[in-house]
Amino acid sequence: MTKLFQSKDVILRRLVYLGIKELSSIANDVIIVTSSLTKDMTGKEDLYRAAAIRALCSITDGAMLQAIERYMKQAIVDKNSAVSSAALVSSLHLTQLAPEVVKRWVNEAQEAVNSDNIMVQYHALGLLYHIRKSDRLAVTKLVAKLTRMSLKSPYAVCMLIRITAKLIEEEDSGSESPLFEFIESCLRHKSEMVVYEAAHAIVNLKRTTSRELAPAITVLQINCGSPKPTVRFAAVRTLNQVAISHPAAVTACNMDLENLITDPNRSIATLAITTLLKTGAESSVERLMKQIATFVSEISDEFKIVVVQAIRSLALKFPRKHSSLMNFLSAMLRDEGGLEYKASIADTIITIIEDNPEAKETGLAHLCEFIEDCEHTSLAVRILHLLGKEGPRTKQPSRYIRFIYNRVILENPTVRAAAVSAMAQFGATCPDLLENIQVLLARCQMDSDDEVRDRATYYSNILGQQDKSLYNNYILDTLQVSVPSLERCLKEYILGTTEEPFDMKTVPIASVPSLEDKETKQKSEGMLHSAGPIKPAPISREENYAEKLSAIPGIQSIGPLFKSSDMVELTESETEYYVRCIKHCYKHHMVLQFDCLNTLSDQLLENVKVHLDPSEGYAIMGEISCPKLPYNETGTCYVILKFPENDLPNTIGTFGAVLKFIVKDCDPTTGLPDTDEGYDDEYMLEDLEITLGDQIQKVNKVSWNTAWDEADQSYIEMEDTYSLSSMNTLDEAVKSIIQFLGLQPAERTDKVPEGKSTHTLLLAGVYRGGIDILVKAKLALADGVNMQLKVKSTQEEVADLIISAVG
Repeated sequence: MTKLFQSKDVILRRLVYLGIKELSSIANDVIIVTSSLTKDMTGKEDLYRAAAIRALCSITDGAMLQAIERYMKQAIVDKNSAVSSAALVSSLHLTQLAPEVVKRWVNEAQEAVNSDNIMVQYHALGLLYHIRKSDRLAVTKLVAKLTRMSLKSPYAVCMLIRITAKLIEEEDSGSESPLFEFIESCLRHKSEMVVYEAAHAIVNLKRTTSRELAPAITVLQINCGSPKPTVRFAAVRTLNQVAISHPAAVTACNMDLENLITDPNRSIATLAITTLLKTGAESSVERLMKQIATFVSEISDEFKIVVVQAIRSLALKFPRKHSSLMNFLSAMLRDEGGLEYKASIADTIITIIEDNPEAKETGLAHLCEFIEDCEHTSLAVRILHLLGKEGPRTKQPSRYIRFIYNRVILENPTVRAAAVSAMAQFGATCPDLLENIQVLLARCQMDSDDEVRDRATYYSNILGQQDKSLYNNYILDTLQVSVPSLERCLKEYILGTTEEPFDMKTVPIASVPSLEDKETKQKSEGMLHSAGPIKPAPISREENYAEKLSAIPGIQSIGPLFKSSDMVELTESETEYYVRCIKHCYKHHMVLQFDCLNTLSDQLLENVKVHLDPSEGYAIMGEISCPKLPYNETGTCYVILKFPENDLPNTIGTFGAVLKFIVKDCDPTTGLPDTDEGYDDEYMLEDLEITLGDQIQKVNKVSWNTAWDEADQSYIEMEDTYSLSSMNTLDEAVKSIIQFLGLQPAERTDKVPEGKSTHTLLLAGVYRGGIDILVKAKLALADGVNMQLKVKSTQEEVADLIISAVG
């Protein structure tokens, strides 16, 4: 192939470069090709130079890069725009191979940003940002400089808008940031692309109000009338996303969206209708649904999911329309479609059922019809699980048994096993159906699959005891431990020498996602995606940290991790040292993990640790320092605390905290210290609180009332009344109580019905050490909110702790 470098045929030579890139991975020695490519790269023939640069950079390694560095610098600032762009894009790829070498080309990249060619300017900005993206101060300076000058390339301006929006998000400053003015000024740019990018950035910022959204919405409204389909599509899709979080702001565009319903492009028409569904009045729902029905079969699954998303938000907005919306969703379920599309419909029906008790019977009936013909195992399992949970609580539970038992006769082993579990829940909850369920379970004990037989035998034996306590613990409330943690605890138990039986209370509980987590997830996705067996369950926060912590000497001996709390910032994000804390709770200990970031390029920190001034009763068992903290790298140090013994109220406290370290002045470019000796320094941190919620893990109680009644025998009960004068509504009080206690709401009591002046909140959880907690809070609206709090726990000290903490 190297002989082909002698060819004068331009196309053949360009093909040679492509051949070299493809064959480079299997070649042992590329030095001859490298010298030929270097010659072409620096030659006079412009047609070869750009392609030669791309080929050379794709085959080079870290050692050879030094040899071509001079040529790359020259190519970046070359007068030929094709050569300059090729060099800039190749440099971007080379940052993965040798980032330190490419960082030295920053001056050339800055010169290229001033190029008159729109693509060179765009590629230069991309490279410059990539080099500096880990240094927030450098990015801020870059943005400040470029926002003052007028970039000629609309592509570069679009990238600058994205970088600016990211900076605003990181600073969490919203429209108060001076950078926001730059994005807003881009709404008046002469390029359609830039105007759209600016509008898109503004509507996607987290902390924008309706007033600040108004100019961006106006721009998108104008774009809805554009003769170009791409511009109309971009505008209506963005409005569709905005309608999820700011429906009132989009209402002004309803007339323009009405005009797009008849758009020849079906994707635009779909988005227009679904946006109107999110912003329109209750009276227009039926009309819009009929219009969707005329062409829903013609659009792709991707846009059908957008329709489903709109119906979901509509059902939450107008609960009285659940019947017509459910019928439409049911018709969509019967249409052809893939797993993701069908799962999105099923999830929407499930969400409507969970949010609106009146829709439960209708929704379950539609899902029962669907599983008769469902070809997706994971989806059938999910629906059977829902039928087992919700079916027994309906007016006629027996009507669902036929649908569930049909799955045992007709389906594969996975679905049959799920059906057996669902039937057992009916037997445990509905005494009048128990005899019939036992007959069906006896038939299932002759199944060909061992999993189905085992489940049927297991449930049949438990139901045969006719003990509500057994039903509650082994059928209704399933095992709520973290499976990876259970596996790890069993492994440690087997390897250990103890003769004591394995205690399930030593296994950490699987964490329940908070209401805020669910709301954030729904807003970010725009809809509920399938959970459970359809997609792998996300790894919990505790499972992520447990393995890392267990490998650290001093921590591995204090037992299994019980709970990891949310991250708490102990400094402002813009300060010279940025410190965040994560609280890890164990049975008798609290491990505080401090993640520290050094933002000073001329300092190297060593022996970094956090000195605590603990509150009464706490004992510091150990400190693990971070040996070295270079510039812009995150290091971690730990403090191990022991909880106060026999004094639970004192476990809630506030600690003073100081960051202590040795400072060595260093060269900002190399990061090497100027001298071997440093000096001691310290930095004050915000006070750190250990709360009641840090020591409690949430648990789901499917049958909370049964658990409360059973608790009379073995639990200690305490009661007190409080006046929550700072609360103005029941909804506000419910959210505050849940957040303060760190317990899981049960029986949907976290939602206060409209117009109610009284409400009962039911909560459940486990205190560190495996101590069960049940809480009933009766709330009444008066001057503020009055609360009667009843607490049941297996330990008197824990019940007393909750009563006193609330007081």
